[in-house]
Amino acid sequence: MPSGIRYWTVIDDDLAVVGEADRFLREVRLARGRAETTTKSYAEAIALFLLWCLSTRRDWRTAAREIGLFILWLRWTPGRGGQRRVVVPGPGAKPVRGERRINKVLTAIRMFLSHAVVNKEAPAWVLDQLYEIGDDGDLPEDARGEDGGMRIRLRARHRVQEPETDVDRATDEEIVAMFLACRSARDRLIVLLLSRVGLRRGQAAGLRRTDVHLLMDSRSLGCKVEGTHLHVVRRQNENDAWSKAKQSHALPVDFLVVQAFNQYVLERHEILGAGGSDFLLVNLFREPLGSPVTPDAIGELIESLAKRAGLDRPIAPHMLRHGMASNVVDAGGTLDEVQALLTQKHPGSARPYLHPSASRLREAVDRVPSPRVLLHEEDVK
Repeated sequence: MPSGIRYWTVIDDDLAVVGEADRFLREVRLARGRAETTTKSYAEAIALFLLWCLSTRRDWRTAAREIGLFILWLRWTPGRGGQRRVVVPGPGAKPVRGERRINKVLTAIRMFLSHAVVNKEAPAWVLDQLYEIGDDGDLPEDARGEDGGMRIRLRARHRVQEPETDVDRATDEEIVAMFLACRSARDRLIVLLLSRVGLRRGQAAGLRRTDVHLLMDSRSLGCKVEGTHLHVVRRQNENDAWSKAKQSHALPVDFLVVQAFNQYVLERHEILGAGGSDFLLVNLFREPLGSPVTPDAIGELIESLAKRAGLDRPIAPHMLRHGMASNVVDAGGTLDEVQALLTQKHPGSARPYLHPSASRLREAVDRVPSPRVLLHEEDVK
């Protein structure tokens, strides 16, 4: 767009923009402040839905009554870019799309059709096909109302059951091995930003030099936050970096991060001098020098470090974030502290990041008094 903001949309076979989809995706990007990658995911889902409607001769405005058939089509019909061109359902056949992908598509379609109803592009009864009236009894206790009363809400009618898959944490030994495998101060800083501060790769790639405050007293910089810290700010970045947290957050950093930052500043100055962009993490060893590192480049770095360190499994950037959260709890941290450090909005969002260590679980069991001790105390009484 003229402002520099980008978003994804849907076009037909004649390369004309599909107006209804485009209006929805612009609203998601501009009015709701979602990331460019979110519009990409939604656009892909809407394109699949419209393709199904076209191939089955259904009107997309009223096709919500047959979402079950759309789910079946999603599971077994190859995409236009797939290797398989024919549907092969039946026992032993591998679905084209898994449960998680199908649910993401359904989420986007519900939002798209709801937007169409609100804007009088689809009949109002479509909402009845998408949602059913439910209560908040299936929600976590901390997500319910404070008055204790039951609340009515809209609940999605269509959702396939996903297999439970937990994201594992990177162990301290794996993080140390990857740190030692780094060949530059910049790479060491990246590892620490993910594993000691708990940043997402998009947050790390979006840091600016002015976001880092490593003075014990930063009031001279116009910042009232005490101690060494960095600021995570959502911005429209040229390297596609994006912070999921809408609010800005100040996160504390320890002496290891401070030392790594100092070494990186010296390394950067030797290569670029006073040049380079205002981004904190920039290219130092490949062209164009001084340009900001991308989130994908951070993912590739972590993957290559795991191989270089000789680890027996692949490591993703998110696993370092999980390791940071678990270490905070193992050191006596509380759930609200983990929530704040991970810049999570909802208290329950931090729970999947907790992976208690075996020693802490052992200590928890050992704290339970033995029945023999209790019986002995009763005899003494």
